[in-house]
Amino acid sequence: MKKLIVSVWQLFKRTILGKLIRALAPQWLVNLLLQLPVAVTANIVYGFPSRTIKAIGVTGTDGKTTTVNMIYRILKDVGFKVSMVSTTNTVIGEKSYDTGFHVTSPHQFTVQELLRKAARLGSEYIVLEVTSHGLDQHRFLGVKFDVGVLTNITYEHLDYHKTFENYKKAKLKLIRKVRFAVVNQGIRMIGGVKGKLVTFGLKEGDFNQKDINLKLKVPGEYNIENALAAYSVASVLGIKREVIVKSLENFDGVAGRMEEVKNNRGVEVFVDFAHTPNGLEQALKTLRDQTKGKLISIIGAEGQRDVEKRPLLGGIAAKLADIVVVTAVDPRGQLKKINAQIMEGAKKVGAKEGSNIFVIDNRQEAINFAINELAKKGDTVGIFGKGHEKSINYTGVEEPWSDIEAVKLALKNGRPC
Repeated sequence: MKKLIVSVWQLFKRTILGKLIRALAPQWLVNLLLQLPVAVTANIVYGFPSRTIKAIGVTGTDGKTTTVNMIYRILKDVGFKVSMVSTTNTVIGEKSYDTGFHVTSPHQFTVQELLRKAARLGSEYIVLEVTSHGLDQHRFLGVKFDVGVLTNITYEHLDYHKTFENYKKAKLKLIRKVRFAVVNQGIRMIGGVKGKLVTFGLKEGDFNQKDINLKLKVPGEYNIENALAAYSVASVLGIKREVIVKSLENFDGVAGRMEEVKNNRGVEVFVDFAHTPNGLEQALKTLRDQTKGKLISIIGAEGQRDVEKRPLLGGIAAKLADIVVVTAVDPRGQLKKINAQIMEGAKKVGAKEGSNIFVIDNRQEAINFAINELAKKGDTVGIFGKGHEKSINYTGVEEPWSDIEAVKLALKNGRPC
């Protein structure tokens, strides 16, 4: 049934009417005419499975995946039967799935299918990563969220939402009707929340680092904020403080999120998903604090996505890293244009091409250059934009890719320090 309906849906999108609606209608009308009926149908086909399981949703510009995994770990350590859906890993019952998500929430039918599987396997809770696109396009219609988490709201996805206010409204949809709304205290003007509002933050909030003093294995203040969000969720669910702290302080991290690739060069190499201005800034600040020598940053930006963020990424990298290498991150046929826009932002803060910033189109060659030509003992190389993803899109076609494997290849073929 699912395959039949999804196939019909895909065929309709290719019809003249489907193409006209998508090309000419405003996004809200596209969502109403195309996305909403699919979401309603998915709920009917799978029997509204959200009614039999408690759902926890996590949204925000940055930190969603890590926070989802932290909440899952706490609930698992306590002994709850729990499932989880994130962009890097999905666990339903005791089985892990390769969902193949590419920086977005799953299709309406996939959401309902995973919910039903989790419910039938006896899961008491399911923790879901929720994107602004997913909320706007009714992908989570019918999911009765018990707890909603808002990690932060910064600059991202304005290519789709058009204005920051629209983007914020999409994010806020998650927490409007939940029993507990767990929100970063730095987000102002949160209105219309029907449930209990709970805040977290480094210095302020109902749950803050000054009072709790978490000592995490994963680096960075932003991960402390992620942990405080997870701590807040566990607390409102009635889990004891000492249990929460132990679970968070034993948390090892998530694939592609500040993941270190060990080597014998004396060079620290980290792969991280940071692809937003705020995410890149926080990641670079974290690496800067722990770098003995030079900090080398490999960055890029996606094609057919938010154009305005590209010079911002260049400026942030040029300010915080000693050397920047600009390369491909899913350019989708727009690589030259993207790199030029990134360079524009970098040059505004004084970066000089060929001196402290380089452009290398091929991502493998860029990683080879950074590790084997630029990096010396004591330096740190941060590779950003792809993280956990298993494909790269140069010209409109997805090709197999792994930043981790690319680093290993560079280390294998390079010279020792």
